Amino acid sequence: MRLLFGEFVLDPGARQLFRGLEELRLGPRSFDLLDLLVRSRPRALRKAEIQRRLWPDSAVGDGSLAFLVSELRALLGDDARHPRFIRTVPAFGYAFCGEVGEEAYAAHAAASGVPRVVWEERVVPLAEGENLLGRDPGVKVRIDVTGVSRRHARIVLRGSEATIEDLGSKNGTFLGRRDARVAGPLPLPDGSSFRLGRVLLTYRCAAETASTATEPGP
Repeated sequence: MRLLFGEFVLDPGARQLFRGLEELRLGPRSFDLLDLLVRSRPRALRKAEIQRRLWPDSAVGDGSLAFLVSELRALLGDDARHPRFIRTVPAFGYAFCGEVGEEAYAAHAAASGVPRVVWEERVVPLAEGENLLGRDPGVKVRIDVTGVSRRHARIVLRGSEATIEDLGSKNGTFLGRRDARVAGPLPLPDGSSFRLGRVLLTYRCAAETASTATEPGP
C-alpha cells in the first residue's frame, strides 16, 4: 500500500519516495526513519526507541538522529517551528503529524494523470527521461518474472510524448493488439498494451474519473 501525504507518495515496499513524478533520493536510514514515523503515527516515539530501530547493533548519540531528522525536513520542505510532517516532542522524541491517505495508489495516479505502467494490480509511476523495465533490482519498473530479461526494454518520456524500445531482450517486446515486435523506438500512446515476453502491461498517462480509474485500458 502506498501512503500519500501532502504532495508526497511513500512506497514502503519498493522503498521509494516521490514528489509528483520525481523520485527523491534518501539514504537507507533516512528512509527507515520516515517509514517508522509514518507507520507509527500519531504516536510519538522516544529517541531511544528510534535509535534502537535504526541502529540495532550500534550505540549512537542524539546527534546522529537529529541529523537524519534535519535531512528529512529539508527534503520534505518542512519547518521544525511550524511542522507539516515531523513534529519534535521536547525532551522526548519525534512524531509524524501530517495527514496520511492509505488509498490505493492506482486510484491516485489515475486521477492525477501521472504517466504510469500498470501490471496486474501494481502501478508504477514513470519519470521524465529514460525508464528501464526488466528483472534487474535497479530498474524503474521491475518485473521479476521468468522470461523477462534483466534490462528488457525502456520507456522514454519527453514531455507529453512516450516511446518504447526493446534492449536486445531474449524473448522480445511486443506492442499493441497485433503484437508488433518492437526493435527501435516506437510511439507509446495512452492506453497502449505491450508485452515483455509473455508479461502483459499497459501504459497510461491520461487522468481518469473515479468510475474508470480501476480499469487499466485495452
